[in-house]
Amino acid sequence: MKHGKYNNSQKEATARYNKKAYDRINVIVRKGRRQIIKDFAASQGKSLNRFICDAIEAEMNKSKTE
Repeated sequence: MKHGKYNNSQKEATARYNKKAYDRINVIVRKGRRQIIKDFAASQGKSLNRFICDAIEAEMNKSKTE
């Protein structure tokens, strides 16, 4: 297998794993806001998904200590 190639069987295997291992949450934001949030996340060294997950965890942890 060549490095850098991502064939259909690998895509399907990844999709099956993700469906089994993860829940999905859709977040709806105003037009243009997604890119602003994504750029901010990148400035923090995070993906958009990681930034959102970290923000949720931080808020939940904050509620535990109040």
